[in-house]
Amino acid sequence: MSEQNENKLVVYIALLGNLVIAIAKFVAAFITSSSAMLSEAVHSVVDTVNEILLLYGLKKSKQAPDASHPFGYGRELYFWAFIVSLLVFSLGSLVSLYEGISHILHPEPLQSATINYIILGISFICEGISWFAALKGFKKYKKNMGYFEAFRKSKDPTTFTVLFEDSAALLGLVVAFLGVYFSHTLALPILDGIASVIIAVILAVAAFLMARETKGLLMGEVADPALRQSIINIAQYDEAVLSANGVLTQQMGAQQVIASLSLEFKDGLTSDEIETVVNRIEATIKKQHSEIIALFVKPQSQEVWQQRMHSKF
Repeated sequence: MSEQNENKLVVYIALLGNLVIAIAKFVAAFITSSSAMLSEAVHSVVDTVNEILLLYGLKKSKQAPDASHPFGYGRELYFWAFIVSLLVFSLGSLVSLYEGISHILHPEPLQSATINYIILGISFICEGISWFAALKGFKKYKKNMGYFEAFRKSKDPTTFTVLFEDSAALLGLVVAFLGVYFSHTLALPILDGIASVIIAVILAVAAFLMARETKGLLMGEVADPALRQSIINIAQYDEAVLSANGVLTQQMGAQQVIASLSLEFKDGLTSDEIETVVNRIEATIKKQHSEIIALFVKPQSQEVWQQRMHSKF
């Protein structure tokens, strides 16, 4: 299965799980008057909408280049991932905060804790399945990197967004369970509202981290260092190249990169020979790295390249 299809499968699993969970939580919140359960229900609705937006972003990002978008639509995925982070904060965190404060100011005793426990247990199992699917996909990317390092370096927001959502959901379920349990056991309904406020904080933190990372991708980040070094190596090994000075890259999508390569060619080459060399290098690079959607070659000396880099940075 391709990486693209694996990412879609992760999102579909999360979508189905969140949809079922949201309905169950709303029913439980209505029957028991639990603020924490209502916060969790809203959270699941937001997650369901988020998965739909991610699937839409995945589809749009694969749209072929055209005259108005010559480098394709790869950043569509980044845009919708950023919208997802805003929804987690605005609809998830703020609504949970409102419900929690309202319940703290006007506490209502739980009508039936048993229903909450059943729904929370089922929700934890469903979220756990989705979380393990997202974690499996993320592990394939992270390899020997730490989790946070892999999160910061990831160029595909699909898997880490679902992983963050599900992690926040599992933490929220634990908090909701504790809120329901202590509210019912100690006969202190205010604890249910406090649990809702804690859920709001969890969602706000998750939303902040997702927004920060997807903002960087949306604004334009450099490609993976290993890819940049590979481009330099391929060019340097060509017999007509005196020096591969450097390469500038920009991530245009999860699997879409544009690159500008600075080369100093050996003396005595004609313009036709240089064109042949450029075509040969471009073909080799694109063969080894299908994510390169455009490669621009700039003939210049190493000294000129270094001067211009020093003046920029």
